[in-house]
Amino acid sequence: MDALPRKHLRLTGGTKLAFVSAGDPAAPAVLLLHGFPSSANTFRDVIPRLAEISHVIAPDLPGYGESEPLAQASFEAFGEAIFELLAHLKVGPRYVYLHDWGAPVGLHVAMKEPDAVLGLIVQNANAHRSGFGPQWDATLAYWENPTRKNQAASLTFLNCEGIRAQYVADVPADIAALISPQVWEEDWRVMQLPGRMETQCALLADYAKYVARFDEISKYLADRQPPAVMVWGRHDAFFDIDETLSWMQDLPRMESHILDGGHFLLETHAAPAADIFRKFIAETAAAPNAGR
Repeated sequence: MDALPRKHLRLTGGTKLAFVSAGDPAAPAVLLLHGFPSSANTFRDVIPRLAEISHVIAPDLPGYGESEPLAQASFEAFGEAIFELLAHLKVGPRYVYLHDWGAPVGLHVAMKEPDAVLGLIVQNANAHRSGFGPQWDATLAYWENPTRKNQAASLTFLNCEGIRAQYVADVPADIAALISPQVWEEDWRVMQLPGRMETQCALLADYAKYVARFDEISKYLADRQPPAVMVWGRHDAFFDIDETLSWMQDLPRMESHILDGGHFLLETHAAPAADIFRKFIAETAAAPNAGR
């Protein structure tokens, strides 16, 4: 697996943020936000297609890929780092891609500057309690009672097998076979670097603050009705399929596609997903008052 060439920005606090940018800066901007435990490499097979019609910005979130960890990791701090990147690149209105850990970051960005949102691209991103299946029981118990014992039980996925599971858990064998082990092997290599495990622990605890904002997020979606498209891997082991209905209830005009893939849908379905994204961007960018 060839890594995407990165550029680097030194954030206000001194942390190095790595990112990929491609396409014409004068074209509509698309902010691609990856999930745990990946990096901008998640988008390696869609960036070339999107760059033909848009200005693509795909950061490695702090503590992932080539980006250094923040001294104090939180989704709000990640969002503020993304605002620094957008200002550095002079990015105005933008589409925001929401996936997994990238959802709380992207929604922070979207809700802080709602008039700058051209549209949302939702891919296996949780923003409602309907997304929590039984696999979240240990984490929910930790948030309810944050003892060391409960924390340890909630962090059992932080090992090589747990990282592999992010890609292949509950995915049919023929589809899982399409995913190269190099993907999770690289994620695991990065996660063993200094400060990365601490980042994961901090974010898992901080995700509870994101969950506490679910009602506020639903109100934002329902009131603002940003243009949106959903592409969802139906074999997601981490977010329940009922979550798709919650998104559609908040955004009744959202176009939704359920594909035969897993949590990391772009590992197996990048081509059809890219076609859906391109169509959405082309149609909404041409619409009057897009994103307003």
